[in-house]
Amino acid sequence: MTTAAGAPAAGSDASRSDVTAVPVGTARVADTVEPRPRGRRPRRGRYGAVPSKTTGAIVLIVIGALFAVPIAALAWFSFTTASTGAFTLSHYAALVDPAQASNYSELFAGIGNSLILAVIVVAIILVLLLPAMLLAELRFPKVHRVLEFVCLLPITVPTIVLVVGFVPVYQVVQSVLGSDPWTLSFAIGVIVLPYAYRPIQANIGVMNLTILTEAARSLGASWPVAVWRVVLPNLRRGLLSACLLTISVVLGEFTIANFLGQNTFQTALLLLQQTDPYVSAFLAVVSLLFVFVLLVVISTAGSIGRPRKKKS
Repeated sequence: MTTAAGAPAAGSDASRSDVTAVPVGTARVADTVEPRPRGRRPRRGRYGAVPSKTTGAIVLIVIGALFAVPIAALAWFSFTTASTGAFTLSHYAALVDPAQASNYSELFAGIGNSLILAVIVVAIILVLLLPAMLLAELRFPKVHRVLEFVCLLPITVPTIVLVVGFVPVYQVVQSVLGSDPWTLSFAIGVIVLPYAYRPIQANIGVMNLTILTEAARSLGASWPVAVWRVVLPNLRRGLLSACLLTISVVLGEFTIANFLGQNTFQTALLLLQQTDPYVSAFLAVVSLLFVFVLLVVISTAGSIGRPRKKKS
């Protein structure tokens, strides 16, 4: 017999046994619930497998061959003769031959004009675009969206459409400033806005310029000193990328210079191709390699001097 509380009555068989009364619900929970292992989280499934080193090397070799084979063929063409196809250096000797200097005068003038344009356009980016972005970030945040829209708009419009709009504008510019090639910097400065804006904005987005400038101001620095000694050193990666991209765009610009009747590096290459295709092919290879070097410099910009993380 048991009492109302469920305990065995005195003198019963249950009291003599060694069985201890345990609540039924507790026994079921103890039998069914297992403790979870601590310190480990369940792994989530991946969308794709991580490629091995061999697979990555094969992909890089194939992609590199797609770019290297045409460039190598173009370079080899510049070292051959027209009649027999034999190897020769006569085409490059003609570049430095004083007797044939008149044949390449337009080429050297176009290279000089492109370099001058690159310097002027880079100055426009640093003098106009950079202060506008800093003011929009520090003082006028409501203007940030408008500035971004204006800077990214040229990349959505075809260059030939922009040239149609530039023609009547440059009729006034040429009547005021003349028809020198440096006047192309205003039009090319509009073309390079998206390429210069994105690297600088990406660099600004990874830091809090407001806190940096307020800290400098609290230490007694004026606004010019805060910008020069605090803001600009932290923007060196974005500024260098913007400048190098601007130079590559200026050296490769053809449409605006051709329609506005100016002599630049690309228009000079087109004229030279009609008279000496071998030298034109060689200079095309040199320009491609120059852009490749710029991209390598951009990818490694700002990493020099930074402490590397030690592997534990």
